[in-house]
Amino acid sequence: MSFTAADGRYEPYIRSIAPTVERVAEIWRWRRWDVHLEHVGPSKAPVRMLLVHGAGGNAAAMWPFAAHLSQLGALVTVVDLPGYGRTRSRGSGPVSYQDWQRLLVDISARIDDNRPLLLMGASMGGMLALDTAVLSGRGDRVIATCLLDVADLAVRSAIVRAPWMARLSVPFLKIIRGPVRRIPLPMRWIAPMQKISNDSGLSAQATRDPRGGGGSMPLNWFRSFLEAGPAVPPESYSGPPVILVHPDNDQWTPTRISSQYLNRLAGSHRLIELAGCGHFPIEEPGFQQFLDVVGMEIESVTRR
Repeated sequence: MSFTAADGRYEPYIRSIAPTVERVAEIWRWRRWDVHLEHVGPSKAPVRMLLVHGAGGNAAAMWPFAAHLSQLGALVTVVDLPGYGRTRSRGSGPVSYQDWQRLLVDISARIDDNRPLLLMGASMGGMLALDTAVLSGRGDRVIATCLLDVADLAVRSAIVRAPWMARLSVPFLKIIRGPVRRIPLPMRWIAPMQKISNDSGLSAQATRDPRGGGGSMPLNWFRSFLEAGPAVPPESYSGPPVILVHPDNDQWTPTRISSQYLNRLAGSHRLIELAGCGHFPIEEPGFQQFLDVVGMEIESVTRR
């Protein structure tokens, strides 16, 4: 498929992308969805990477990051999770958070070709990347910008527009049954989308993106998301090493709520705070710091 200007709408907000970066899209028929995937970087790169967007994101938002990450020696696969981007349903029934988890497990299996595999997630995608490692048994590293366990009231309070929504959302959504589950709810009604970036222009772009933060998700998705906990308790985690690269000026999800979860995580893990970065980490010097950390991990897994 060909790309349009809309596929590059996030480029002006981040460091310039080399014109030689390869970007190939495909539609993969998975269960009842036509899933939009993009593969960014050289096909023979020494490392595979799965890059997962969060709520209000899509492949277009991740494209500038994927382009820069590919220059480190990775073939980066990005997906439009159901409900976002160009992924479309071929059947009936509302999407759930568990559909996202199952899709990512199957994508990780699809792209696993014996090269080292890094699982990376931005925002809510961080926990999805971690769960993918747990549920699939795949991955050599998990790299996340956030680790958000919504079973924690403090986390729920941080990700919604007002604290009272965090307390009432779970009991309210538990009574949702039948066709009501399909009612779409705009993300901007629930989440403070203006905090997605410390750059007002980027925040406005994300919030009005009809395939991203300007879109809606069914009540069933919100219910399933809030009811879902980590795939395993953090104390029982036995997957690959986890690197939390958290923006240090995140106005939406402060470092402390992710680091609390990270500190409970069994096995190898570490925290790096990205200097000067907001939730969508585009600022310098943190963006270069992010690339340096990922570059070191790529070098580490390719030396095995």
